[in-house]
Amino acid sequence: MPDTGVVSDEELLRRMHNGDADSLGRLYDRWSPLLFPLVVHLLTDPDEAEDVVQETFWQAWRHADRYDAARSDVAGWLFVIARSKALMRLRARRRRREEPLPSADAPELVAPLADPAVNAELAGRRAIVLAALAGLPPEQRHTVDLAYFHGMTQQEIAERTGQPLGTVKGRIRLALEKLRQPLAALAEGGL
Repeated sequence: MPDTGVVSDEELLRRMHNGDADSLGRLYDRWSPLLFPLVVHLLTDPDEAEDVVQETFWQAWRHADRYDAARSDVAGWLFVIARSKALMRLRARRRRREEPLPSADAPELVAPLADPAVNAELAGRRAIVLAALAGLPPEQRHTVDLAYFHGMTQQEIAERTGQPLGTVKGRIRLALEKLRQPLAALAEGGL
């Protein structure tokens, strides 16, 4: 049956589970532009970030049947996979070099790419992400910063901030819900 309209992420996953490689490509095209800047920010290496994003989608392909809509939307599921893969690489790198995790406050973490058009697009995406983060309440922004840019687990954040684990989880969930709409244009190719 031909696809005549926008297909939901959940439907693409269902099709992937049934072996439809075109659906993997569509999901990749939809979400990789938003995942890539996050992974580059964590890893500071565009080539390594590209590998992690590809690994994220291969894992989604292999485990499409494990997606649970009750726990998260597809975007959140993909972000968790990408973040986990990036943090595993960072931890391995740190073990090899005893290199600290990057700070979200670092002025510029990524070396410019050779292509000025790509640099401009990434700078635009980064500005949209930073503006969306700035719109969060301070406690949610701080929690997201610790989780996504400092690589801390929710338990580590709870211990560091003295907040109950449930509070940390709730802040992250609320922050991701608030970020969904401002960042949706990036996922749809709006920038």
